[in-house]
Amino acid sequence: MRGLLIVGILAFYAPILSAQQSVAEVEAHKHLGVASCASSVCHGQTKTPKDAKVQMNEFALWQEFDPHAKSYDVLLNASSKAIASKLGIGPAENAKICLDCHTDNAPAAMRGEQFQIDDGVGCEACHGGAENWIASHTKGSHADNLAAGLFPTEDPVKRAELCQSCHAGTKDRMITHRIMGAGHPRLSFELDTFTWLHPHYTVDADYETRKGRFDGVRDWGVGQGQAAVNLIDILLDKKVGWHGIFPELVLFDCHACHRPMSGKKWGPRQGTGLGPGVVRLNDSNLVMFRHVLAAVDSNGAKRVLDQTRALHHATTESLAATDTAARNLRQTVTGLLPAVGQKNFGVETLGTILGSIVADADRGEFRDYANAEQAAMAAQSLVVAFENAGLLDEAATNRLRARSDAVLDAVANDENYTMAQFVEALKALRAAAP
Repeated sequence: MRGLLIVGILAFYAPILSAQQSVAEVEAHKHLGVASCASSVCHGQTKTPKDAKVQMNEFALWQEFDPHAKSYDVLLNASSKAIASKLGIGPAENAKICLDCHTDNAPAAMRGEQFQIDDGVGCEACHGGAENWIASHTKGSHADNLAAGLFPTEDPVKRAELCQSCHAGTKDRMITHRIMGAGHPRLSFELDTFTWLHPHYTVDADYETRKGRFDGVRDWGVGQGQAAVNLIDILLDKKVGWHGIFPELVLFDCHACHRPMSGKKWGPRQGTGLGPGVVRLNDSNLVMFRHVLAAVDSNGAKRVLDQTRALHHATTESLAATDTAARNLRQTVTGLLPAVGQKNFGVETLGTILGSIVADADRGEFRDYANAEQAAMAAQSLVVAFENAGLLDEAATNRLRARSDAVLDAVANDENYTMAQFVEALKALRAAAP
């Protein structure tokens, strides 16, 4: 246990690696296919054995409830056919840009006999090629399995990198503005929320003994910082961040442009310092990372605010100014991430973070839908943390959940979003929290 914790701490001090590196780690060993994990004596059991360390029914849960299991099938529907036709890339089920995220698209040479591309995003897409650990992973330690190629999904930094390679995009897996223009849905992701949407495992004492302490608020914070780094890296990459005379518009706030021409609802945002009519970067992860830092490093939070504003302003000046501002901000975020990764987000930090979010609401920071959407998912993580802390009786828990649902309802439809309704719901949630 002590060794695992030391490894985890050192990982946070290591240089922030790219999502591409995590994808390379997953693809480093042969992928044997979902069938290799699905037998009735493996993860396809219907009942958890008495002495098992895991549920053993993970395959059944994944197959029935997890959208990843049906992600290849999406490529066969009418919407995907229409998107592929508009882009001129041939059938979606054959196009690499689609397969990279809708399946476990391991290189052909790294596929075992039971591997099936139509299994969707299967076990090894997240846990890494099982070639070297499938026969021994029930016998050795977790550290042994990691050394054999098992991907460390329990590490929030590595999990964020891998998840965001599809759910946010990288230079090699870009859901570009062009693809979205052809009909692909807008990407929206938050690490802690999405981790628990369709879990096929539980975090219990045995899990923490093998893999270290679990902290959902920490994972939320690390995910926000990693997403911000990912955004900056794409912006800095001249081969992917720009197309002709235009920047890659998927990096910018969709709703800054996609609004009725008759609308006259512009208002100031302190976090950008920009005037009306300016196309602005989607800074929602940077905004949320500031709120994480409210409980970790208040001076660091101010630096991120100042440098985010500087980046927004630089985009109106020149490419050189944007490059400099982006690099400065990246250095700050990566420098602060280790402290977030090591922080024990106890109950005393939860009110601080929620209060910081509400203070931003008063300053008009949630005028942009993307920011409000991320704040709503953050509120969900905080509510779960309040509940897990055991401070609430049944009535208080139900009241907090109802207020949390109202926050989510306020961002349920981006076309009907109003900042006033969202802010009101957010303040009611804060009032109901301990």
